[in-house]
Amino acid sequence: MTGTDDTQAALSYTSYLALDEVLAAQRPRSDEHDELLFIVIHQVYELWFKQILHEAAFLQENLEAGNTAHSIRTLRRILTVLKVVVAQIDVLETMTPSQFTSFRARLDASSGFQSGQFRELEAVLGRRDERVFAHYPEGGEQRSRIADAMRRPSVFDSFLAYLSGKGYPVATDRDVTRPLEASAELQEVLLKVYQDDGGPSVLAEALVDLDEGLQEWRYRHVKMVERTIGDKTGTGGSSGATYLRTTLFNPMFPDLWAVRSRL
Repeated sequence: MTGTDDTQAALSYTSYLALDEVLAAQRPRSDEHDELLFIVIHQVYELWFKQILHEAAFLQENLEAGNTAHSIRTLRRILTVLKVVVAQIDVLETMTPSQFTSFRARLDASSGFQSGQFRELEAVLGRRDERVFAHYPEGGEQRSRIADAMRRPSVFDSFLAYLSGKGYPVATDRDVTRPLEASAELQEVLLKVYQDDGGPSVLAEALVDLDEGLQEWRYRHVKMVERTIGDKTGTGGSSGATYLRTTLFNPMFPDLWAVRSRL
């Protein structure tokens, strides 16, 4: 006797990964061939968003602890995942407009605008815009997670705490519920960070990479929507590509871009 419950199934690849549940989670609402691809791609997006949120929390812990090496490694992982997320658009673009149209009506009110995890990620990176709550009912878990993220220090706030811990004269009493705005005073500090050319400057560049990667995602996303449905109204009544175009070229970390004209 080993002391284990003989009725308990041994752990396997399938049970460890909960593959029965995962592979049963694709439920097309039509017989159209391409609907499965659409579902799989978007479910994988959500899994990657979950991983990025997991890594972002770890990144903030390490930044606030002053751990340069772990922060850089975590940022590199986030960037690599984000590249995979962007590359998945290539797969989605193998579906023609007519193939998407064949099942689009079955989506009813569902829309990518309702991705609570992506909205939470935006808040973690610093977005503060209560208009996002229009897609999430009062008392819902997704709305609560987004609201909590908007009340917490953002990734950039954690970076400022890191700089302060490294001896740079950075104010750390910012109202974290307010949007990030470019600051000439902070840019003076960042200029010194870059001139010192140490670990903090490597982290600053990695954050620029992250900001650029998010903007690349937004650009590829809007172009994918444009080539698929043009300027039609999006699913769920959203304004589709018209809205998505307004999100382009809006940096999450404005000071890291503004300081570049002085480097």
